[in-house]
This record gives sequence, C-alpha cells and structure tokens, in this order.
Amino acid sequence: MSFFNRNTALVEPERALPGRPEPTFAVPADNIVLGTPQTAPAPEGFEEVWFGTGCFWGTEEIFWQQPGVYTTAVGYAGGYTPNPTYEEVCSGRTGQTEAVRVVYDPTKTTFTNLLKVFWETHDPTQGMRQGNDLGSQYRSAIYYTTEAQKAEAERTRDLYAPVIKPLGYGDITTEIAPLNSHYYAEGYHQQYLAKNPNGYRCHSNTGAKFPADV
Repeated sequence: MSFFNRNTALVEPERALPGRPEPTFAVPADNIVLGTPQTAPAPEGFEEVWFGTGCFWGTEEIFWQQPGVYTTAVGYAGGYTPNPTYEEVCSGRTGQTEAVRVVYDPTKTTFTNLLKVFWETHDPTQGMRQGNDLGSQYRSAIYYTTEAQKAEAERTRDLYAPVIKPLGYGDITTEIAPLNSHYYAEGYHQQYLAKNPNGYRCHSNTGAKFPADV
C-alpha cells in the first residue's frame, strides 16, 4: 500500500531523491529515425516543447512521425531530482514524469497541430496514470518554452474539455508548466520502438477527435 501511495501522489521537494551533479550514462547524439541531433539546442527559428502522455516509448513514436518535427528524444521533466535514472523516476520519488522532447519547424507545422495530436493520443483526465500504467511518472504534461505555447496549450485544453466531458470523462488533469529542469533518458530508451517494433505501447485515449478548424 505504501508503494501505491508513493506512486500516485507527487513527491514533496524535500522528500525527493538527491540525485547527482552529473549523469551516470551517455546519451546518443543523434535520433536514429530522423537522422537529426536529439540533444543539441534547437536550430535557430525552430521551437521546442516537452510532452508527457504516459510511457514515453509510444509518445516519441507518435511525434517523430508528425510533419514538421525536426527531432525527438525521451527524458524526464517536471520534477526535482537532478540527473535521475529510469529506476529512480519509476520509484515516484523524483517528481519527474516521462516526457518527450519535440523540436519542430514552425514554417512546416504549427504548435496547434502538435497539440491536437497530444490531446487525441492519450487520456488527459487520468491524473497520475495512463491506462494500466500507474504512477506520477505517467502523468499528462505539457512543458512549454514560450508564453505563446502556454497560451495555446491552455486554449486547446479548454476547447477539448467540453468535447470529452459528455463522453463520461472527468476534468482534464494535464500539467501545463514552463520547461525548467529536464534530463535525457538512458540511451536504450531513445527511439525504443524503432529498435523494438513489437515493444509496449500505451493505447489509453478518449477516442474523441479535437474540434476541427480551430
């Protein structure tokens, strides 16, 4: 029962694991699907956002397929522990959620287009879980890097909420916050489903389409 409680409530900062000043593993420089740098700063004129929709393997696969996306990478965001390991994040004691870095070219796509994909491909009402994946590391999240992204994330949330409410879903619990600390995940997690095509994908979603023409 204590494990259940620890994983379904966000840890308090003073109770988070201490972490370490440097990572304990190396992260490959390039995205093997897109052939682009995955940890380098976004190219000039491009924009970056981090999305959490549950297990980051499936989330990354969804976003590397989107038109206008330059690169993706998986990591940990929204918490307190510096340079965490996967095992530490899964303990629920770092505050982080599994998240995907998405760098995109705004001349080839819009943030709204990416948000439509975000809302439609998971259930944003589940709190600290996605489907059978239970824990604070699976919470829905948007970590923005500009005030314009924040405004659009909130606007689209408010448009999607009345679409799913009549279907029996509760309030949207998605965390919308600035991208502060973030850390890349271990190399074996990067583009995991390209390396393991039959690997696990979380299929939790509402089945509801985002309103058209917005």
